[in-house]
Amino acid sequence: MSKVSTPSSWRWLATLSGLAIIAVTLAAWHWQHWALTALPAGFLFGFFVHKGGVCGAAAASEVLLLRERGKLWAIWVAIVVAMASFATLDTLGLVKLTPKPMLWASYLVGGAIFGTGMVLAGGCVSGCLYKTGAGHISSMAGLIGIPLGVAMVETGPLKGVAASLGARVVRSAQGGPVTLGSLTGLPFWAITAVLAGGTTIAAWWWRRCHPTRRREASVAIGWMERTLTRPWQPWVAGVAIGLLAGPAYLSSIASGRNYPIGVTHGVFHAYVVLTESPVQGAWRASEPPRAPSAVAPATAPASAPATPPRKVSWWLALVVVGLVLGSHVSARLGGTFKLLPKPPDVVVAAFGGGILVGIGAALATGCVVGNVLSGWALQSVGLLVFGVTTLLAAWATTWVYLMGGLVRGQ
Repeated sequence: MSKVSTPSSWRWLATLSGLAIIAVTLAAWHWQHWALTALPAGFLFGFFVHKGGVCGAAAASEVLLLRERGKLWAIWVAIVVAMASFATLDTLGLVKLTPKPMLWASYLVGGAIFGTGMVLAGGCVSGCLYKTGAGHISSMAGLIGIPLGVAMVETGPLKGVAASLGARVVRSAQGGPVTLGSLTGLPFWAITAVLAGGTTIAAWWWRRCHPTRRREASVAIGWMERTLTRPWQPWVAGVAIGLLAGPAYLSSIASGRNYPIGVTHGVFHAYVVLTESPVQGAWRASEPPRAPSAVAPATAPASAPATPPRKVSWWLALVVVGLVLGSHVSARLGGTFKLLPKPPDVVVAAFGGGILVGIGAALATGCVVGNVLSGWALQSVGLLVFGVTTLLAAWATTWVYLMGGLVRGQ
């Protein structure tokens, strides 16, 4: 394995990036345009996922291909840390937790399509975004396909299918979303404490049973250079992502959107911005798209245009822009950014996989970030269905597409 050299300009790039984050945050505070804070949130998210290589597709596929569970564990760590962040904000009265309803049919069908697509595309939505920032051409093809798939569900031929699936809702005894709290009667913070404690004990036990050997660095470098220019252990990136989830939630709320970080509809809204004229109130983010069945069709007045511009959530759109920028800076700092050609069949498969990812995510109202990282952290039981279905579909596709349908080792 070749050694990755550190660019001599890494200090300048790191300094400029830090100053840009501070400047955008101050601009958001000065002009009270809180949607701007989505840029720093997305930037840090992209930086963290690139450093740890944390991607839903990679986490699922590597279990079969490499017998490696580190990235899957990193996602769980991110969920638990995010859950602890949300519990703290909830206890302080800073947020009103909004778990998604149990749209079981949407999550089953959407999860199956999404899990299949993300293996073909070489990444989930966030995976395609951060790999695009790092120069992966196949991920760029997948990213082009994602908004097309979302559009097929939101406004295209699959809109009726989405409405039919979204009409199948299971509610709690209290009439709200089915959550771990509604099933057990325990408060959010108590369930969080149990899961966090169990995760900590499991991590301690694993480290005790599998001690790691210290590797002597060939060239001594400072901690800052090591942090900014070298890859991270996936679980370290998971902790960083989980800690970021809390401030990102506050940023979302300040922008008029009461849900944690998500990226699927951010990709679609960025596509809308590029292809259509956004409507009035551009700097006021809309609520995240829900099941199509929950949205009543509006009757436009006679003078209104036949196809009015769609409402854009600038918070979501800016998150995905920041994510790509953050991963690009991370790749530049590590000296790993490089555009490499891919075989045509891989690029075509990635594009088709991106369309499937978009369709699945739109049917399921979210992706690994919105439905698993944020959704599981909000203790939504319905999204457990989505997560398990996605994982099983990804394993099946990995076995057929990447392993040729053969059991590894035979």
